Amino acid sequence: MKTAARPVTRARARSVVRYAITCLTGVMLVAVAGCGAAPRTSAAGVAGTHEVAARSAAGGSARGHVVTRASVRGATAASGTCNPKDPEANGLAPQGPPDVTSGSFMATIRKRGYLIAGVDQSTYPFGYLSPFNGLPEGFDVDVIYAVAKAIFGSSFSPGKVEFKTISDAQRRPDVQHGSVDIVAHTMTILCSRLKEVDFSSVYFMAHQSVLVLSNSLATGLASLGGQKVCTSASSDSADLIASYPVHPRLVPVILPQITDCLVRLQQDQIAAIWTDDAILNGLKAQDPFTKLVGPNLSNEPYGLAISNKHPDFVRFVNAVLVQYIADGGWAKSYAKWIGPSVPAPPKPQYAS
Repeated sequence: MKTAARPVTRARARSVVRYAITCLTGVMLVAVAGCGAAPRTSAAGVAGTHEVAARSAAGGSARGHVVTRASVRGATAASGTCNPKDPEANGLAPQGPPDVTSGSFMATIRKRGYLIAGVDQSTYPFGYLSPFNGLPEGFDVDVIYAVAKAIFGSSFSPGKVEFKTISDAQRRPDVQHGSVDIVAHTMTILCSRLKEVDFSSVYFMAHQSVLVLSNSLATGLASLGGQKVCTSASSDSADLIASYPVHPRLVPVILPQITDCLVRLQQDQIAAIWTDDAILNGLKAQDPFTKLVGPNLSNEPYGLAISNKHPDFVRFVNAVLVQYIADGGWAKSYAKWIGPSVPAPPKPQYAS
């Protein structure tokens, strides 16, 4: 006996289309990981999904200390060596052009034969796997190639880079333990992070923003009180959602990857995604049924993470960035991945 087909409403049709877009994108970005590639690639394990739900008391006043972005950035900078209002001004200045000197960490990498770089595989347009050839590509990947070219010179080829795909949570420990030489992974320079790893000068300036469905009436975080807001684990947004000064409080949903948040948004399980606008614009490009709302909430200076055991490599990378900007490489990559309206590149700041 035939059963009646379930009516397909316009809202359900939009939901199905949104879900299909993300599934297709996920297949394109992830399934090709095993394809043959010129650069070396290695996959790292991803932490299991976990969700944190914060309870808010209806009708009651907000309790507890409101953690601002400035206080989060400076909370663990107890040594006083990092200015929480300007953490990006703590890098090491270049000492001339990016030369590979004898006995340097760069010489060790050259002798090994390849640079090991930690990158993302699902954050379009910064680091993701190309659906056409299975290779890592994006704005972050271009920066890594610039560093590798400076190390290997005329002998450079894409095979001189081993890309290790890592999650947000793996960025710092992988640098600290030497699993990677450098990380390019939309990583904001924070005082708390500077206690564990060193950073290059700023190579990209992002801003915090909010992504919602296109039919949402939300105008920003202040209009989302009591609703679920998602971000990725180990991002600085994760520390701020529950403490954002709105009543009733936002309900944080913390997932391993920001693309997991997009799936939840498409399934109407959350109200919004909060993270850097550069990342949200990539999600919006994947799903036309979404939009960014509200003002920019903060500056997010991206730096390349490097072990604090290798200050010579930090200075070398900063010299590479100076050269990369001067020869037009930065602007060319920006136009290709971010958009045709290329802004002035970030001005480097150094502590010493």
